[in-house]
Amino acid sequence: MSDSWNPGVRFAELSHVGMRRANNQDSLAVMIAESEDRLRRRGHLFVVADGMGAHAAGELASRIASEQIAMQYYRSREDSPQMAIVEAVRVANGAIFQRGHSNPEFHNMGTTASTLVLVGGQALVAHVGDSRVYRLRGETFEQLTFDHSLVWEMHASGQIPSDSALGKSIPKNVITRSLGPAEEVTVDLEGPFDIRPDDRFLICSDGLTGQIDDDELGVLLRCVDLDKAASVLVDLANLRGGPDNTTVILVQVEGDRLVGESPRTGAGVRGAGKPWQDASSLLLATVALCWVGAIGFGVAAALGHPRLIGSAVIAFVLGAIAAGVWFGNRQRDRTGHQPRANATARVAGQEPTEPFVHGTGPYRTCSATPDHAAHERLRGLILELRESAERNHWNLDWGSVDDLLTRAHAAVEQDDFHTAIGLQAEAVLESMRQLRKYQDDSAGDTAVDL
Repeated sequence: MSDSWNPGVRFAELSHVGMRRANNQDSLAVMIAESEDRLRRRGHLFVVADGMGAHAAGELASRIASEQIAMQYYRSREDSPQMAIVEAVRVANGAIFQRGHSNPEFHNMGTTASTLVLVGGQALVAHVGDSRVYRLRGETFEQLTFDHSLVWEMHASGQIPSDSALGKSIPKNVITRSLGPAEEVTVDLEGPFDIRPDDRFLICSDGLTGQIDDDELGVLLRCVDLDKAASVLVDLANLRGGPDNTTVILVQVEGDRLVGESPRTGAGVRGAGKPWQDASSLLLATVALCWVGAIGFGVAAALGHPRLIGSAVIAFVLGAIAAGVWFGNRQRDRTGHQPRANATARVAGQEPTEPFVHGTGPYRTCSATPDHAAHERLRGLILELRESAERNHWNLDWGSVDDLLTRAHAAVEQDDFHTAIGLQAEAVLESMRQLRKYQDDSAGDTAVDL
């Protein structure tokens, strides 16, 4: 790429194994257009994939997804970026499926894949799984993707309120759609979303979103320089336990280089398969697991453990709800209705009424305004870490952290929460640097247990 070339974006990327995993099953890809022609035709592409499967299967699946999506998108003969990116994800799914069936060790391996394309003055999102894409604009932080997870699908079906006791008991890590397990997959195409100068996009795996809430993510992205923000987010997830791999790509629109062009649309984009085809195996497995559990709890209750009868009832009800979601999706797909009333509109075999089929994102919106509550959350985390260090006799140097906390407090006294959050973020980085140094000095001992 020529030093004089202006791509119109800056980006930062980081992937970390976390504090509990032995290997990193996440993968990412960044493709920046290297010429005016490529920028006009295909734009910039960013992919995050989160693999799943025993042994090295998850690593392989996510790597195939990120590599194939990037390669196939730029190779595609499709004229429109919308059709090209959907085609690329479908090809990646086929490659993972074939590889999984060629080796018993890789059987049923899968991966999420969330792809952001900036092209023609628009942002497009192609999405499968529960990795996410967000946009920060000013003080508004938006989730542009719908999680293909059991909890999101059940809440979207309207059968169970998200704030109910039953809704809160649904496992959050069960996904209903991924690349690889099935020969065909339905791809959510979200957008196009308009692009404005200074927009920031976040593409991430659930290792990040499982540890940091949306309102906190938005505030940190607003208050921290792009060059440091990826490290701050990953370090914060790790300081909160780091139970999973964490992968982050941050993209910032620079100037008006990408703004104001007309998007190029094609003749239409269809889903790559019926929603129930790639989700049914996971939903049916959930049904079976819940009902087997219900039977087990019921037998145990009958044999002298009456307290388990409540667990049996909950397991049976969850199984019934999952069965209802599966059957409803299959029936609605057969009749030509949308699989989800308030989710993306993708119906295989039905001609689209628009030039391309897209979703109804954003799905969640929150404020990214820095305030006292956000400052106190970060401050509390660092104080908890310090207490743990003292309790466990970790030899950490808190001088730099104390200086940052003092300066942050002074900024709060002036109601300058933007500066205070930035300084707290610096304290997070310094705290993690101290922990890493202590681990290195301890010669790999498991002395630091967050």
